Amino acid sequence: MERSNCSAFNEFIFLGITDNTDVRVALFTIFLLVYLIDLLANLGMMSLMLVDPHLHTPMYFFLSHLSFCDLCYSTAIGPKMLLDFMAEKNSIPFLGCALQFLIFCVFADAECLLLAVMAFDRYQAISNPLLYTSHMSSRLCSLLVAGVYLVGLTDALIHTTLAFRLCFCGSNKINHFFCDLPPLFLLSCSDTQVNELTLFTIFGFIELSTISGVLISYCYIILSVMKIRSVEGRFKAFSTCASHLTAVAIFQGTVLFMYFRPSSAYSLDQDKMTSLFYTLVIPMLNPLIYSLRNKDVKAAMQKLRNKKWFK
Repeated sequence: MERSNCSAFNEFIFLGITDNTDVRVALFTIFLLVYLIDLLANLGMMSLMLVDPHLHTPMYFFLSHLSFCDLCYSTAIGPKMLLDFMAEKNSIPFLGCALQFLIFCVFADAECLLLAVMAFDRYQAISNPLLYTSHMSSRLCSLLVAGVYLVGLTDALIHTTLAFRLCFCGSNKINHFFCDLPPLFLLSCSDTQVNELTLFTIFGFIELSTISGVLISYCYIILSVMKIRSVEGRFKAFSTCASHLTAVAIFQGTVLFMYFRPSSAYSLDQDKMTSLFYTLVIPMLNPLIYSLRNKDVKAAMQKLRNKKWFK
């Protein structure tokens, strides 16, 4: 059905997280701080890897794109959510809702796949350290990142096109703080079986590919590390993976909890809290995890602080 034939509105209204004014002010303050840290930390990581020649390696190339993905999908949601905490009418235009979901989906999918690519990069660095730079050439790295964004864009276009061709003929109030598919499906008076099947199939494939890629890479990493004779060498090899494993565990753990828990355990309020975590908190945590546990990043930050900008 054409949307013009069944929709009497051209905007959606977010019900948000809470109606309590005091709680909304407190949440605004907390998540404004979170978003500012997110913004500064990810821009800082990207800038640091751009200006420091020692960070011009495949690992940091992928890490800069991880920061870019974090920045993009959190910015698609964060500023609007913060504005809605203080606004009386939390509305978003129909096309604005579609654009918000599209941007979010592109970069969330890209981050999911990028974590698998980074696991492959760690495998190459540990199993073939002498041939690492030749195996992970700049051309291959660029192709891998381009593929990640292409898959993310394709997936996002499919879901956005299918979702926003649905017929919305009832309420225009979304019981959420951003345009996500499950709350939109609840508003539709069309049959959403195709949408739900497509979402489950593509999302399941991306998750399966990502988790399988990470697990296979780390199986080979463990085998390679076991061949290292010295305990110090083994510890150093594993320590280079610690930040990546932490980022994967946080991101994938949240996503799996969000979308693969039993329906009997589903709670709309819990769903909103989990969404807040992976849309704003995880993008803030990733640069902190990599900067706090990475000697190269800390050394680059120290050099930047000690640099004499004015002579």
